[in-house]
Amino acid sequence: MPSDPYPADLRSASPDAVAHAVRHELDLLEEAEGARVLLAVESGSRAWGFESPDSDFDVRLVYVRPVEHYLRLDPVRDVLEWRLDEVLDVSGWDLDKSLRLARGANPSFFEWLASPVIYDEDPAFAAVRDLAAECFSPAASARHYLSMATGQLVACQGETVPLKKYLYTVRALLAARWVVAERRPAPMRLKDLVDAGLEGPVRGPLKDVLADKAVSGERDGHPRVPELDAWLQTTLAELTDVVADLATAPKVPWERLNEVFLSVVRSAQAG
Repeated sequence: MPSDPYPADLRSASPDAVAHAVRHELDLLEEAEGARVLLAVESGSRAWGFESPDSDFDVRLVYVRPVEHYLRLDPVRDVLEWRLDEVLDVSGWDLDKSLRLARGANPSFFEWLASPVIYDEDPAFAAVRDLAAECFSPAASARHYLSMATGQLVACQGETVPLKKYLYTVRALLAARWVVAERRPAPMRLKDLVDAGLEGPVRGPLKDVLADKAVSGERDGHPRVPELDAWLQTTLAELTDVVADLATAPKVPWERLNEVFLSVVRSAQAG
């Protein structure tokens, strides 16, 4: 079981202190679960670069178990939910699930791989990163971000808009635009996406929204921003037609995934 909850002031602690706390949890997890963490990263608003003072830490991980775990007839869970409180949210996927999702070009998995905040990474995970590069699908990724933006816009109604939803929608559209243009995974940080392609007239209003988010609660609202609203609608319409024309690439053969899976499991066993 996880240790006692960390104090809320971990949110205002230094990056080194946060990393130390997370690694402590990973040590506890490995000991209790008999698993080996291959990758642990920050996901969500703290990785995107627009967290609020009360944002928690969304730690996502990929882990592997001893080879005997995979040689059994009864079904077992391939998800590990280690900790969930107001400060730390720690959960992740087994290696086998992660590889299946990579083959299907799962956007969440590719976001984990692109996280700018890496708490831990086993050298054996390099083989998974190489395989993921072969599995990436611009069509699947762009459609995911477009669908996300469409869904978030539904929540952006009324005279005030939840700050979190506003920024989620902007980031999703910029990420879709990036994938269409670059044909590779989008950066996690909103700043990188803004620098790469946000029109000048919208940058000022977005900067004001980001400044408000930095000092507001996760659920706080914001008065509507006409320039931002117009950009959201126009960009969504433009991308909808472009993304619909993207062709879906063939999936990586299972033999390639099996090769990587076995090599990482054996490496973990040897270590």
